[in-house]
Amino acid sequence: MEKVYGIIMAGGGGTRFWPLSRKGTPKQLLNLSGKEVMVNEAIDRLTRVAAYEDIYIVTNCEQADKMRAVTTGRILPERILSEPCARNTAACIGYAALKIMRERGDGVLVITPSDAYIRDEEAFGRVLGVAVRTASSSNKLVTIGITPTFPATGYGYIRYRDAQGEVKPVVRFVEKPTRKKAEEYIRSGCYVWNSGMFVWKASVILKKFKRLLPDLYAQLLKIAASFGKPEESRVLEEIYPELPSVSIDYGIMERSKDILVIPGEFGWNDVGSWDMLGVLHPQDEAGNVVVGNAVNVDTQNTVIYSSGKMIAAVDVSDLIIVETPDAILVCPKSKAQDVKKIVEELKAEGREELL
Repeated sequence: MEKVYGIIMAGGGGTRFWPLSRKGTPKQLLNLSGKEVMVNEAIDRLTRVAAYEDIYIVTNCEQADKMRAVTTGRILPERILSEPCARNTAACIGYAALKIMRERGDGVLVITPSDAYIRDEEAFGRVLGVAVRTASSSNKLVTIGITPTFPATGYGYIRYRDAQGEVKPVVRFVEKPTRKKAEEYIRSGCYVWNSGMFVWKASVILKKFKRLLPDLYAQLLKIAASFGKPEESRVLEEIYPELPSVSIDYGIMERSKDILVIPGEFGWNDVGSWDMLGVLHPQDEAGNVVVGNAVNVDTQNTVIYSSGKMIAAVDVSDLIIVETPDAILVCPKSKAQDVKKIVEELKAEGREELL
């Protein structure tokens, strides 16, 4: 079987975890679980199928130095690829695939986000193993789906055709549905959440880029021509910002007919916002999640996060309260997704020191 390489996509801003998450220290560089920073947890999980020295991280230039620092001892510095700017997941994956293909040769790429939580790592490793063997033997694109546990409206879905065995042919990709649609999907038993995890050979995905995203592919080839040369950084900085911004789902997955999905059950959660902190920390008998220096009285269903100052909450419910040295966030738990609007407002006001 071919060599296996890991690629961790770690360029996101994590704006829904403001004020803890900032441009230079986004969610993937935070220790939200109290155990380890999220990107290191992602690295360690990948070692079930790839060696540490064969794992790559794609991040952005603002985070690259901190990424090297927090992953010291796990990831070789030259395996951290720095994007001059964000150009979506297709550019990120194509850049990493070409880098590996040109410098290391063909192999199976296992691509994951940097900031998801996975409770059952043993089950996750087993699913990855199935995906690697499938991609190696079939020359097809493989994605990992999450068996739904509730009718989520914040995730995309994948419809598959039931077939013998763990690996299912994909029928179509579905955008984030209404609650009614999500309930229908779950009842049908033939839908999974789109996890954003992919497994395929470098050569196979690059052929897809050439056919389906020829403009992006041609620009990436110009960058690849500079690999290992003194002008590599300059060429990357000149060309990368001009790359078409398109997601791998829209650009390739939704336009391909030979996609396979492996439904998985391993306690996955993308922990995308403060209301999800209960995935990482236990709730008390009143449904509160309390991290750090805090005390509460007659408080229900509230998330409290203190980085140092004592937070006291009395007779409140369904809130998110977060304290950092330079900012305090208070919002209804039901509006957790709207925290990113604060970041947009601060950006509009030029409050760079808070971004």
